[in-house]
Amino acid sequence: MKIIKKTNVPLEPAHGGEGTRQMLLSTGEISNPDFSAFTHGYLPAGGKYSWHSHEHIDEMVFVLKGSGFVRDRDGEYPFIEGDFFVFPENIEHEIE
Repeated sequence: MKIIKKTNVPLEPAHGGEGTRQMLLSTGEISNPDFSAFTHGYLPAGGKYSWHSHEHIDEMVFVLKGSGFVRDRDGEYPFIEGDFFVFPENIEHEIE
């Protein structure tokens, strides 16, 4: 087992737009070569994470609070609290 304790993790800009995130765990903090990062994202009401993609990284999002829309180049999909979605590597998407 490995326990990693963090306090006062700073907010940083994320994916353009109005969103921010806290980098809770990043490459090098654990010994799994398939792991890139674990973040906590914050998006204010009416804000968005602008169009972006992740090279060689699948992104998984669990909605803790709120609702909105997520888009990829194939469509727009509503989301609410409790939804979970996955963006495969290199898929352009935005979250509003």
